[in-house]
Amino acid sequence: MIIFGTKGYVHQMAMLMLLCGQCGNPAAHALRKRVTKFTLFFVPLFTVSSKYTTQCTFCGAERRVERDEAERLRTQAVQGEPGMQGPPGVHGGNQAHGQGPGETPRQQNPYQ
Repeated sequence: MIIFGTKGYVHQMAMLMLLCGQCGNPAAHALRKRVTKFTLFFVPLFTVSSKYTTQCTFCGAERRVERDEAERLRTQAVQGEPGMQGPPGVHGGNQAHGQGPGETPRQQNPYQ
């Protein structure tokens, strides 16, 4: 009898400060790598697939990212670059709201 299957692993690569495209709040986002491995007799042998995602810690929205973008975000997090946002359109980066790189989002007063 041969016992085989797959097992999933989740590795947190970095925590990033981004502007969420779902809720619009500046919040920490977890950059995660999901790996599926083929197992034989419950021993993981080789990787079947890898997927990268970011998840907003404020609203829980999750977005899939490509490997090259995930590596770029991880490199920025390791280097500790201030004011990290994705390019315009990614998580609703601040530049799409008329703000320069590294600027914090403007707070709007609903009572004005």
